[in-house]
Amino acid sequence: MKLVTVIAAAAGLLSSVVANDHPNIVLILADDMGVGDVSHDGGVAPTPHLDRLADEGMRFTDAHTTSSVCTPSRYGLLTGRYNWRTRLQRSVFFDVRDKPLIKDDESTIGSLLKEAGYSTAIIGKWHLGFEWQFKKSLWREHHLTGKGWDVDYSKPLITAPTANGFDYFYGIMASLDMAPYVYVENNQAVGVPDVTKAFHRPGAATSDFEANECLQVFAEKSVEFINAKAKEGQPFFLYLPLTSPHTPIVPSERWLGKSGIGKYGDFLMETDWVVGQVLAALEKNGVGENTLVLFTADNGCSPAAGIDELVAHGHLPNGKLRGAKADLYEGGHRVPTVVRWPGVVPAGSVTDRLTSLVDVYATFADIVGATPDASDGVDSISFYETLRNPEKGERGVAIVMHSFFGKFAIRHENWKLLFSAGSGGWSRPQHGNEGDPMWQLYDLDADLQESTNLLHEHPNKVKELHAMMIEFIRRGRSTPGAKQANDVEVAVPKVDDDSKKLPPVRMGI
Repeated sequence: MKLVTVIAAAAGLLSSVVANDHPNIVLILADDMGVGDVSHDGGVAPTPHLDRLADEGMRFTDAHTTSSVCTPSRYGLLTGRYNWRTRLQRSVFFDVRDKPLIKDDESTIGSLLKEAGYSTAIIGKWHLGFEWQFKKSLWREHHLTGKGWDVDYSKPLITAPTANGFDYFYGIMASLDMAPYVYVENNQAVGVPDVTKAFHRPGAATSDFEANECLQVFAEKSVEFINAKAKEGQPFFLYLPLTSPHTPIVPSERWLGKSGIGKYGDFLMETDWVVGQVLAALEKNGVGENTLVLFTADNGCSPAAGIDELVAHGHLPNGKLRGAKADLYEGGHRVPTVVRWPGVVPAGSVTDRLTSLVDVYATFADIVGATPDASDGVDSISFYETLRNPEKGERGVAIVMHSFFGKFAIRHENWKLLFSAGSGGWSRPQHGNEGDPMWQLYDLDADLQESTNLLHEHPNKVKELHAMMIEFIRRGRSTPGAKQANDVEVAVPKVDDDSKKLPPVRMGI
């Protein structure tokens, strides 16, 4: 009996040691934040906590989202797979009836880490589709306006983030301008909407839901999670997708006027404050030294932020890059990215490794020693080696970006090919001006502002990049490994002798 007890105790000790070898992981995702929005990269609004992460960690100066809008870029981040392999070929989710984009059996960062022994949570904005239960009749709500009144909030969700590898969820369905305006905990709405509220798009809301309180709520819930899990000895993963500085731009009263450049700057400061709350909670619980904190954003700053007015105040939210949210140009998808991991990531380091947020999946797998199945993380390449040494770990493989209107761009080394005559998003010209070539090629080492189209000067480079794009589609993956299937047919432009007439061609799944 004593021998059994000793063996059991030893096994428990071994389990604890193995668990403690894995760092806690906190992934913070800002919503619509450009590279110039952080003060360590020229931003006017002070972001001291993000500056601290940069001082104590590593900045990625060439990091990109997989899409320049939120639903698809969040899919790529969580799954390690490009969104355009799914049914979401353009735009984002807007409606309560948008079914979950992540399939039930699809691996995510959450499920990957959960299988590695982590306690996992998401607190914040999901925007990848809930599966609600709906009412059979709306006669009681005939006088109420907006979306979301057809949901039966008294019943649990059929599918929530807890189905995708997260033990706990507290947050909202989508952006703060997309109804319903109600918090959900795990798979149950925490209240039943009783009023219509309009944060740009009117819809069902609970009386106590206020958009300018969301960051405070998410910060409090995050601190609660860290406080609880730090005591358990089990490694934890917190995914914290914020609602800021996306519209509606609604800083809480304590931050109004703090930045000196308007509400957008104030909202940036409050976003930074949330980061500070997380860092303080880690330190208070004595786990800061064994926690990897990764901060990034889902796409660049939106034109809705009033970019021209911000520039007039000396604040360049997307730096000197061309374009903004929704675009294929760099301002649409190059985002501020910083990682702090004491004892592993060199303090104050900088890397220019070409990085896509699709790479986070493989990186976390490397860190915990997981081996994903061949069908998982098919576009993800680990930057774990880079975290330890910023001079190492080149990606090697091209990355692909996708725009609001479903246009593609591919980047390999310094060359970037846009399969579009224009921005592919909201910036003008959206689809090119009359007489423009149908594609664009830029040498980003010489022309980061994407001002000189070299399409006709380098036809062999165009063919090379186009061939890569077709191969990525054909093989269902962009990384080495067994061929996989896309969920749908994927359309890319077809090379034609006349570069001004490049009709789309459909590739099989």
